[in-house]
Amino acid sequence: MSTLPASIVAIKPLAMPWETLDPFLFCVHHDDAYPQGNGRHGPDAALLRGRQIGSDFSGQDGWSMYHGQQVPGFPAHPHRGFETVTIVRQGRIDHSDSLGAGARFGGGDVQWLTAGKGIVHAEMFPLLHTDRPNPLELFQIWLNLPADSKMVEPHFTMFWSEDIPRHRCVDQAGRATEVVCIAGDLAAADRVIKPLAPPPDSWASRLNADLAMWTLRLEPGAQWVLPAALGDGTRRKLYFFAGAQISVDGQAVAVGSAIEVKAGAAVRLVNGGEVAELLMLQGRPIGEPVAQYGPFVMNTEQELRQAFEDYRRTQFGGWPWSDAAPVHGDGQDRFARHADGRVESPASQVPPLPA
Repeated sequence: MSTLPASIVAIKPLAMPWETLDPFLFCVHHDDAYPQGNGRHGPDAALLRGRQIGSDFSGQDGWSMYHGQQVPGFPAHPHRGFETVTIVRQGRIDHSDSLGAGARFGGGDVQWLTAGKGIVHAEMFPLLHTDRPNPLELFQIWLNLPADSKMVEPHFTMFWSEDIPRHRCVDQAGRATEVVCIAGDLAAADRVIKPLAPPPDSWASRLNADLAMWTLRLEPGAQWVLPAALGDGTRRKLYFFAGAQISVDGQAVAVGSAIEVKAGAAVRLVNGGEVAELLMLQGRPIGEPVAQYGPFVMNTEQELRQAFEDYRRTQFGGWPWSDAAPVHGDGQDRFARHADGRVESPASQVPPLPA
């Protein structure tokens, strides 16, 4: 039995969902090769045969409908007590929520939703192209809220792809590593790369949380040193989801692995013969009790019971949309319409007209 380098805590195979460390609760990677659309934002009816519609996680033909009936995705469902961070690498997601907010985002955009005291939202995956396939790839990460923030007002923040900091480092052989910094400072050789500000009530907004979420892309043969984290007690995990093989401080690791490394150590990554991609999640643990049932994450069983009672009584504000799985038209343009009526879109686009 080989001995791991001192910088590696453990290496495990990736499973669905990906195993996470406090303060993270959940992480899933959706990579769906959706076919061309039928003109109604879904796949052709013939392609739905043999699927368990309403709960299709089959991966049949390289894609799933999830809980969607006609359009893939996740129709209206509630959350309380944590945050969802949705990183959409390709494709589009249509967001709708019980506050009346809606958005279409993708192609590198990130939505950071603080559920707080309670929100209902839908996340649908419209197949907008009728003449070609509609691939969709995303990560959804659940980030816990500490007890004193679990009942804050719900809030969502859009990070447009054009605004998210990216750092490109070229090694001595001319091979590049790109780091996309969604959260957490990255100390580069010549400067510190600062990410966009997280939501105000997030654990990530606390300086001592030492929270980071980065994606890494290494060209074949590229070498890069992952800098040490700063926080005392911080934990860090690397999810190697695309490529063939990498070396982590001299330890060969195959694709499809989750690697927990000591956050206080700088770690050398050396890629193999294919492009490698990893997701890194890092943070100081919240260290509080977790009581979870489905979409609610609290600290005690009593708080969980109260969450269910509140949802039955109030529906967390009700559902202002005409159906449980809204889709925001046929266009590719990205936008966010907030509950207060404010409309935003990437700087590269002309803002959409208000509804």
